[in-house]
Amino acid sequence: MSKQTYRVCFCFRRRFRLAVTEAPKDIKELFEQYSENGFMTVDHFHRFLVETQKDEKITKEEAQAILEQSIRDFKHLPIFHRKAFNLEVFFKYIFSDNNPPIAPTVGVHHDMTAPLSHYFIYTGHNSYLTGNQLSSDCSDVPIIKALQKGVRVIELDIWPNSSKDNVDVLHGGTLTTPVELIKCLRSIKEYAFVASEYPVVITLEDHLTPDLQAKVAEMVTQTFGDILFSPGTECLKEFPSPESLKKRIIISTKPPKEYLEAKDAKENESDSQKGKAAGDEEAWGKEVKAPKPLARAKSELEETESNEEDEDEGDHNCQHNEAPEYKRLIAIHAGKPKGGLDEGLKVDPDKVRRLSLSEQQLEKAIETHGKDIVRFTQRNILRVYPKGIRIDSSNYNPLIGWSHGAQMVAFNMQGYGRSLWLMHGMFKSNGGCGYVKKPDFLLKSGPHNEVFDPKATLPVKKTLKVTVIMGEGWYYDFQHTHFDAYSPPDFYTRVGIAGVTADTVMKKTKTLEDNWIPAWNEEFEFPLTVPELALLRIEVHEYDMSEKDDFGGQACLPVSELRQGIRAVALHDRKGEPYKSVKLLMRFEFV
Repeated sequence: MSKQTYRVCFCFRRRFRLAVTEAPKDIKELFEQYSENGFMTVDHFHRFLVETQKDEKITKEEAQAILEQSIRDFKHLPIFHRKAFNLEVFFKYIFSDNNPPIAPTVGVHHDMTAPLSHYFIYTGHNSYLTGNQLSSDCSDVPIIKALQKGVRVIELDIWPNSSKDNVDVLHGGTLTTPVELIKCLRSIKEYAFVASEYPVVITLEDHLTPDLQAKVAEMVTQTFGDILFSPGTECLKEFPSPESLKKRIIISTKPPKEYLEAKDAKENESDSQKGKAAGDEEAWGKEVKAPKPLARAKSELEETESNEEDEDEGDHNCQHNEAPEYKRLIAIHAGKPKGGLDEGLKVDPDKVRRLSLSEQQLEKAIETHGKDIVRFTQRNILRVYPKGIRIDSSNYNPLIGWSHGAQMVAFNMQGYGRSLWLMHGMFKSNGGCGYVKKPDFLLKSGPHNEVFDPKATLPVKKTLKVTVIMGEGWYYDFQHTHFDAYSPPDFYTRVGIAGVTADTVMKKTKTLEDNWIPAWNEEFEFPLTVPELALLRIEVHEYDMSEKDDFGGQACLPVSELRQGIRAVALHDRKGEPYKSVKLLMRFEFV
């Protein structure tokens, strides 16, 4: 790989010298500092891990295991010492999957014995849809994929089938093709705990007659058997803990009411709303938006409130003929606020419940009831769901919900783009188990019942310094004309923070022209007022003078779990799947 030729026309070719991946100056200097006579022994390597990588608790035996494993991994290289690194092998280790930014061996490390309301929970929306909200297929396949990625809350909309004698899952009032409920339940049972042993919550949007509710109760009971959690009381006084509910299935819905055939809210959507699909979506997804000012949020809410999904409610308006066996299945009682937010956000000391708000309702609510929402979510569960006009299955800014304590920020898992990348980043925390303990400031009350104020101006707690050193791997994972038909790519990196409004920012490196192995070596500083909620966003793009810049990979990492030092950051495609070879070499420091 010394030269690369691009054909411009029949009689003209452009030839470029291809750089070879080699250790940059800073890595060479580090190797010299922690080596002797060209070799880094276990003692040197252990000191490097403690002093530079800030792995202060690592033992010499653990350092030796890493060194020996790396030498085995790179045995194809010319290695002249079986128990020490030379520069080439040291650089390969530094820039490999053996040196990730989040420790792979930490696993679940948050306290899992607190009530469910003390955790952010990996939550799906309309989990059965394969694509858009209007005409895609309903299937158990996206449910399986979600569970395999660690999603812990699965939403199913349940309706009578065409002959009214069985139950289907579909998005009512649309052209989506149904899938049988029993098929979804069986897939949930099979895949619920492949990625995490912590509980799976099934949220049901119920549109059934009492006889079909009884049929659902029978299906659920027979499918899940002893792993189904039934509290045995009308309402829980406090939610149990994830630890106590390991490998259990939990049902959450509104207590049943009589099914009435009614028009679906979506039928009221205007043609202009239906036309707003992926046309304005960039190749890598729209930029994540911050909360709107109050006046704008109110006006938009008024325009679209009548078109919102009536989530959790279903099409039932009467309280007659309840199916008692169905009602007994419900462990987490749900509903929407009745009588305004003051009433809906009241905290009952004798029972806990789940409340659902659309993203727009939440944006409006936080302007006047921000602290009330924080207080409500200390004991109760708040679920936030996408507004009804997101027919393209796009998503919204999850930090708005998380910063107010919302546990179930429900996302369309097929809605690829920047918002979903943030969701992926958050739930890399705590071993990827799907439950992330909320920061203490969202859980505690002061002596006068005061709670965290998300609007308050806070001091900087810590500053994250990020150095984007270099990148590699595109040459192997992409066709050589993928980015530019006539020359090697011109890469730049965007790096920044998604978090509370004061911390949210994006910065970028310079663009390096005609280089498959860009070496930027640029440093950025990010002051953080709420580091507990901060996510580090990383994106690589290829500059295109005449068209939209091309996407070159992304990663999103929870700042709370970042390891300091020089780390190899694997990049992912637009769907969140890791590339085989594409990585960035970066340095992280907290000051």
